[in-house]
Amino acid sequence: MILLLGALTIGLILSILAYGVLISFRIFRFPDITAEGSFTFGASIAGILLIMRVDPLLATLAAFLCGMVAGMTTGILHTRFKIQGLISGILVMTALYSINLRVMGKSNISLLTVPTIHSYAESVAALFLRQTTTLHWLGWEVPVRELAILIQAFLLTLVIGILLFLFFRTHLGTAMRATGDNEHMVRALGVNVNTARILGLALSNGLIAMSGALLAQYQGFTDIQMGIGMFVWGIASVIIGEALVGSQQLGLRFAGAVIGSLLFRLLVAIALRWGLNPNDLKLITAIFVFIALIFPMIVKKFKAKEAVAHA
Repeated sequence: MILLLGALTIGLILSILAYGVLISFRIFRFPDITAEGSFTFGASIAGILLIMRVDPLLATLAAFLCGMVAGMTTGILHTRFKIQGLISGILVMTALYSINLRVMGKSNISLLTVPTIHSYAESVAALFLRQTTTLHWLGWEVPVRELAILIQAFLLTLVIGILLFLFFRTHLGTAMRATGDNEHMVRALGVNVNTARILGLALSNGLIAMSGALLAQYQGFTDIQMGIGMFVWGIASVIIGEALVGSQQLGLRFAGAVIGSLLFRLLVAIALRWGLNPNDLKLITAIFVFIALIFPMIVKKFKAKEAVAHA
């Protein structure tokens, strides 16, 4: 049960990463590899602020804002200096590696002895359950701490998803979506395409950095390598979610990103449970993404053959 709760909690935390990748990769059609650097950037900023005894909410907000700066830098390199999008992201990601080391002062820092944002969930649970540490549900022993953090992660993911949905239905949000759909038409309507793209990448990386900050607080440490593969993780979550939801509606896209992240994390947890060597985790992740990418194509070809056979 602890393994399941942990997998669901991490899946929800990484759903915020999936939101960010959805914005850059799907809405703006921008392969933003900055995500791998900004994820660790958010974790390192939050981690060092927590060690300095800054309030966890402020530390998480600071991680979000710093992630936005990273995204804006990528956007400026791409729009103002005309550097290809992929290369812009690689440049910022590379620079962030050294910046993260400077921020943390070393390759990893422990957060086990400092209050985190999850401490609020533990306090609320202790208030209502009066120091009860374990609940019994359907024959399972459920740790109160893990359950409280899971509920907190769910509520946070839900609120952020709703806010994003509402934002992208405003005039500014609609202009940003239209920039990704048809840049030339939007430019003809007088919208500053470059500014819209910079804002989109800033929002995307802000969410990714926040996800990194939350994951670091949940795991109890920040590591310089924790962002490796996170862009692939986000893409996998988005693609799996799209395949399951089967709709291009904005709200369903965000819901699909959450579903995809949860399912993907559960698949990883099952693989580890079956004895997968943790050293092979990135390889398995790449295989999952490959399957997610080609599966819709296989289904489409199969349906086309069926249609021809019945014609």
